[in-house]
Amino acid sequence: MITARNWREIPQRYRLEAGKCKKCSEVLYPPRVVCPRCGGRTFESFRLSGEGEVLTYSIVHVAPRGFEDDVPFVVAIVGMKEGVQMTGQIVDCDHGKLAIGMKVRTEFRRIQEDGEAGMIFYGHKFVPAAA
Repeated sequence: MITARNWREIPQRYRLEAGKCKKCSEVLYPPRVVCPRCGGRTFESFRLSGEGEVLTYSIVHVAPRGFEDDVPFVVAIVGMKEGVQMTGQIVDCDHGKLAIGMKVRTEFRRIQEDGEAGMIFYGHKFVPAAA
């Protein structure tokens, strides 16, 4: 089992940190060892704004184990303002109002709890952006 400390030390998961290639300025999320654009190997930490728009989404009615109590829920691919794409759940939104192109922002939320151990896993979810 992964300890909570270990999870907190994954910057891209909790602080939306990407890597920005020092050679070509490509923003990569999650960070990579080698830039796929130019082959560069030096990066600086780059924090994503958390702002994006829905590129596509799916409403899940049959959930995988551990998420049965959450159905139906929405999983989307979101194009972030900085050009990277992220996958995540859209919450706090009427499913009938979902739309491709809808503006969203990330929030740090509970993802799931690990059964008997009671360990809670956190990460980003998307919510509609304020109008």
